[in-house]
Amino acid sequence: MRIGIVCPYSFDVPGGVQWHVRDLAEFLIALGHDISVIAPADDDTPVPDYVVSSGRAVPVRYNGSVARLTFGPRSAALMSKWLQHGNFDIIHIHEPIAPSLALLALWAATGPVVATFHTATLKSRAMQAARPLVGPSLEKIGGRIAVSEDARDTVRRHIGGDAVVIPNAVFVDRLRSMAGGRRWAGTATAPTIAFLGRYDEPRKGLSVLLSAMPEILQRYPQANLVIAGLGDEDTARGAMDETTSRAATFLGRVSDADKAELLASADLYVAPHTGGESFGIVLVEAMSMGTPLLASDITPFDDVLAGGRFGTMFSNGDSHDLAVKALAMLGRPHVGRHLAERAIVRARDFDWSVVGRRIIDAYELTAQSFDAATLAPPPEPEGWRRVLRSGRGVAR
Repeated sequence: MRIGIVCPYSFDVPGGVQWHVRDLAEFLIALGHDISVIAPADDDTPVPDYVVSSGRAVPVRYNGSVARLTFGPRSAALMSKWLQHGNFDIIHIHEPIAPSLALLALWAATGPVVATFHTATLKSRAMQAARPLVGPSLEKIGGRIAVSEDARDTVRRHIGGDAVVIPNAVFVDRLRSMAGGRRWAGTATAPTIAFLGRYDEPRKGLSVLLSAMPEILQRYPQANLVIAGLGDEDTARGAMDETTSRAATFLGRVSDADKAELLASADLYVAPHTGGESFGIVLVEAMSMGTPLLASDITPFDDVLAGGRFGTMFSNGDSHDLAVKALAMLGRPHVGRHLAERAIVRARDFDWSVVGRRIIDAYELTAQSFDAATLAPPPEPEGWRRVLRSGRGVAR
C-alpha cells in the first residue's frame, strides 16, 4: 500500500506522537509499503528521507502542554499538494482535530482516512473549541484508533462515536540491543534512580519525585538521581534542597541508545506523572529493558502495569508514598527483579510486530469499506475561509 501519514507536531522537539509516527513508518517500510510522512520541521532539523517538512512551527499551548504546530494558508497549500501527488491508498492522520497539519489534512482528504487519537483528557477546551471547525469532516474518518481506554473515552466525549484501542508500541529487541553498557549503574548502597521526561512540564511529575528524594536519601545518602529530558536545569535545581541537588545528574536530551543504557543501568525507574497521559510508552520502554518500575497510579499507567502485576504503583501526587514504595523496592531488590522479569514478557504485547499488524488490519478494513462516490469533501467553515484569504494563521 501507499500510505500517507500526517503528524501534527514538529520533529524539532520529538515527543510521544512523533516517535510513534517515526516507528510506525519504519515498521511499514520494512514490510515493503510505500510511506510518506508530512510533519512540521525547521529547515535545519534532520528528518528521515520519508518525511516531507511542512516548514517552521511555533510553540502553542495545547491540551495541557506546549506543542509546536503549523497552520495557515501556506501549510494548507502544501497539504493539498502532498495529498494530490501522493495518490495514497490510505491517509493516516494523527490527532485529527489538532489545530495543525492534522486538521488541514482532514479537511482536504478525499481518500480513505484512518485517524489515531492520542489525547486523553475528559475536559479539553481545545478539543471543544475545535469541534465546530471540524464539523462534517469527521465523517471522512473510516477507521478510528485510540491509543488507550482513556483516549477512547475522550473520543466518545468530545468527538462522538467510538474507536478501537490499539496501543503505542516499541521495538523491544532493538531497544534491548542498544544498551551497550551500564554507564550509570549503581550499587547496593548507592542505587541509581532514573527519570525520563520534560522536567519543566508539571504533569510529568518531577516535582513529586524531588519532594520524595530527601526521605530516600536519608536511607541511601549515596543514591544517584539521573534525569534525562528537556528543561531548564537551573530552574529545576532551584526547586531542590542541597542534598537532592548533589545527588542529581542532568543528561539533557538523550539519544535512543543513551536512553536504553540509562534504563539498563537503573536500579529503579520512577514515572511520577500526575495526569494528562494517554498511554505509558516510557513504562513499556523500561519494561522492555527489565528495569524495576515505580509509577503513579494514573489510569493509563495502571492499564500498562495491570494494576501492579508488572511494577509497583504509588498514590498519584503523594511524594511520601513514592518514597515509601521506592525504599521498599530498593531494600528488597529481588522483588523488583521478579516484577521486571515478568514485565519483559508483558512488553512483547506492545512490540511493533504485534501492534503494527493491528494497524495494518485497520488500514485494510478502512480501504475495503471506502466508497469514493459517497465522500464529497464538505466545505470548510466560513471562518476558516476568511483566515485563508487574509493570510492569518499560527505559522506561515
